[in-house]
Amino acid sequence: MTKTLERDAAKVLLARGYSISKVARLVGVTWPTAAKATQPYSTPNLPRKPRSCSLAPFRADIERELAAKGTTCTELFGILSRSGFTGSLRTVQRYVRRTSHANPEGSQTGGTSWATWLSSTDHGWMLRLTQASFLGNALADDLGKSLEPHEAAYILKVMREGRLTARNRIVAIAAHLKGIETRYIAEFLGISSLSVNEYVRRFLAQRFEGLLPLPRKPITKAADTRYSDALFALLHAPPGSYGINRCTWTMLDLKRVLSRSGLHISLFNMRQIIRRAGYRFRKAKVVLTSHDPLYHEKLTNITSILRGLRTDEKFFSVDEFGPLSIKLRGGVSLLGPDETKVIPQYQKSKGQLIVTAALELSTNQICHFYSRSKNTAEMIKLLEELLRKYQAESRIYFSWDAASWHASKALRRFVDEVNSPDYRSAHKTPVVELAPLPASAQFLNVIESVFSGMARAIIHSSDYPSVDAAMAAIDRYFAERNQHFTVNPRRAGNKIWGQERTNSEFAVSNNCKDPAYR
Repeated sequence: MTKTLERDAAKVLLARGYSISKVARLVGVTWPTAAKATQPYSTPNLPRKPRSCSLAPFRADIERELAAKGTTCTELFGILSRSGFTGSLRTVQRYVRRTSHANPEGSQTGGTSWATWLSSTDHGWMLRLTQASFLGNALADDLGKSLEPHEAAYILKVMREGRLTARNRIVAIAAHLKGIETRYIAEFLGISSLSVNEYVRRFLAQRFEGLLPLPRKPITKAADTRYSDALFALLHAPPGSYGINRCTWTMLDLKRVLSRSGLHISLFNMRQIIRRAGYRFRKAKVVLTSHDPLYHEKLTNITSILRGLRTDEKFFSVDEFGPLSIKLRGGVSLLGPDETKVIPQYQKSKGQLIVTAALELSTNQICHFYSRSKNTAEMIKLLEELLRKYQAESRIYFSWDAASWHASKALRRFVDEVNSPDYRSAHKTPVVELAPLPASAQFLNVIESVFSGMARAIIHSSDYPSVDAAMAAIDRYFAERNQHFTVNPRRAGNKIWGQERTNSEFAVSNNCKDPAYR
């Protein structure tokens, strides 16, 4: 192949959208040579001085043998060796191929070159066929008497609607009937010559019925009920029953046990079976539960109070936050690409604080103060504060968890004293009624949701310099929160402040306490 022919063939392929790598492979040149076809000619193509060839003295003998008997390259090599040729068989093959390509009419040992065929009408015809761009009876006319008109229409239908494999087979048959060489058909379709010959054999034997429809793949193991039934039988049994010292199954263990029973299946197919059935590996979730034997009775009492709460009655959810140690806190922060926030495992505390607070559910207001410890005296102090603040109400309800200082005898004696006629007449205070939560049911305490939102807003990722600074932040948080619900009245049944863990409302399904809020 001459340099000009290579360059022209490469240009034709590049103009049709072929990549440089594909062009280099088809034309038979290196990648840089194919890339040069995209550049304009910089110098005129001067004829090269032909290199000396060891077969030059035998050229007349070669042409005579090829023309006379159609001798193969191996036979020709034997004849030349006996005449004094000292080269290799490969040299003879290259020489014959070059002379055949240089001959536009072809020879008995070769045909037109690939580059020449790319620019031929046959290549363009195959491109038109792949695009199904034949109109009317044009395809039947091109193929002459090889096809019936309905067969030509069937070919175009497959080219428009068929799968890739079906289209390849149809193109191979049509090109063969057109008289195009098998090697060009195979190279055009990207398949082997053996495949093209097999398609032709089937077509000649059974016409299109031997080619289409395409055979379907047998049922996969992932869709085979034998494998899925055996797999789920294993999943429903503990691994220990099969001699595996584990509490849960792994994919490798499942595969190993199935192989013992003669069912060999890949991990990919096993995962497909499991996922299609909706199975997933999930971590067990630890939930808060109450062991109070009077759980339902206490719960019914609280829900009935809230359901019938009047405008002159207030219901308080009471609890303590802390003790909170003032130090550098971890949390989720927005960091740069090379930043990493580090929290020392051991830190010197700057002090501690405890927040004692009550959330009024009908007005969504928080009343709080700071305590040195959690005890009955602090609960009495909170009750006195609420009695002064809500003196105009007829009744207030206290709801808290079953901590010991919440249900002490001293607190109950104080409640009895507050509810006595003499005390109420002297201090003009409302009736106090206790509505304790079930034991170990802090997940029902609505104020826990407010504490969780506060912790996320001003405790996580904090580094307050002192206890006073932390207290100032907490005071401001509750003040802004109370102001918001004063301007926008709403019961503590909607999402509060936009940061609480759950809706601040009393509900059996609620889990107000965040296990990570401290």
